[in-house]
Amino acid sequence: MVYNTRKVMLAVAMAVITAISAQLNFKIGPVPYTMQNFGVMLSGFLLGPQYGVLAMLIYIALIALALPFAAGGGGLGVLFGPTAGFIYGFILSAFLAGFFRKMIWKKGDRKEVLLLWLLTLVAVIPTYVLGFIVFYNFALGDSRMLGWAESALKTFGLSFADPLLVIFTATVLIFIPQDFFVDHLLAVLVYRYVYRMLIERGIELD
Repeated sequence: MVYNTRKVMLAVAMAVITAISAQLNFKIGPVPYTMQNFGVMLSGFLLGPQYGVLAMLIYIALIALALPFAAGGGGLGVLFGPTAGFIYGFILSAFLAGFFRKMIWKKGDRKEVLLLWLLTLVAVIPTYVLGFIVFYNFALGDSRMLGWAESALKTFGLSFADPLLVIFTATVLIFIPQDFFVDHLLAVLVYRYVYRMLIERGIELD
């Protein structure tokens, strides 16, 4: 497989941007609120499916090297811990973000911006699903983690008896508004700005 050197460099840059966005976080429960989805979506938009995936693989490799690039720090412990599913989900989400951008983006008009933004709700599904599954398997055998999830729900005035619903709400549902209305929207708008800037300079994204 032949790689585009410029896109490889951009993939490294997007891995670093994703790492920086992970540091913009606050914790209300077992899974912190972060800006990581901004980096994930923007990686796919800018680089397309193949290189968007490469950006996330570089990001994961940097975490494996113990660099504190995840919201929970760095090292193999993070990649095999209760929130690891979210990190691995980024790979598929970046791929889908890139796929959707290439599928619908032609001129960057309002309709395309809106449609791409809406499709981020589909692109983020792998992150949510893998994140939930991994955390759920950890929490079932750890009453402390389950209690932590229950405390996160209380912050929103919620309470459920079913552990599955507690964990799903604490690891997925409470994050959707912030992800969609902040991270994803910002990623689309930044991409549109970069796209227009490149077009003005005669540079086209494939």
